[in-house]
Amino acid sequence: MDWPALHVSLTLAALTTLVLLPLGLALARWLAVTAWAGRPVIEALLLLPLLLPPTVIGFYFLVAFGQGSALGAWLAASGWRLVFTLEGLLLVSVLVNLPFMVQPIQRAFAAVPNSLREAAWVSGLSTWQTFWRIELPLAWPGLLAGVALTVAHTLGEFGVVLMVGGNIEGETRTLSVSLYDKVQGMDLQSAHVMALALVGISLLALSLVLAFDRVGQRGRALQER
Repeated sequence: MDWPALHVSLTLAALTTLVLLPLGLALARWLAVTAWAGRPVIEALLLLPLLLPPTVIGFYFLVAFGQGSALGAWLAASGWRLVFTLEGLLLVSVLVNLPFMVQPIQRAFAAVPNSLREAAWVSGLSTWQTFWRIELPLAWPGLLAGVALTVAHTLGEFGVVLMVGGNIEGETRTLSVSLYDKVQGMDLQSAHVMALALVGISLLALSLVLAFDRVGQRGRALQER
């Protein structure tokens, strides 16, 4: 096991989740309740990372933030560098993981009956109080599912991580990149260990998502009764 690479992967997954959770929560709730005609466009943009090859996202990230661009040169002059750094990995990880965080939370909020919100408002609760006391407790399975999917996908991401972060030991080399290196070097035993670890993490995440979804369905069934 490449422990430094595992540490980088876990750090990236934790930071990505911490950044995405409040952002995804706000965006998901808005998408679940808004009647704005432009919502399909926002949802289509949100789903793009699921369809685009990771190398496309990595390429445009390099075009936008590499030192050959005006923005990249300005950042470099200001002491910031996003290419081949953990900060750059975090930014691109947030972009590619946005749908994995938002979609489960959006479905959870969309499942909350609007009549329940209206009843809370009639009872004197503000929109913010209704969110904290009524909606969020009912939508928590979606939040946990979003967190599980985000962590698992971040740990397994390869293409965009290699393009943006490179392969710097202890800094940007993640477990998936290290696995690729082990296969290239014919160190199949180490590759097996890391591959099994990633498989186990993915299975655990999917099991949690299915369990949270089942809990959410039971909660909605109780509400209908």
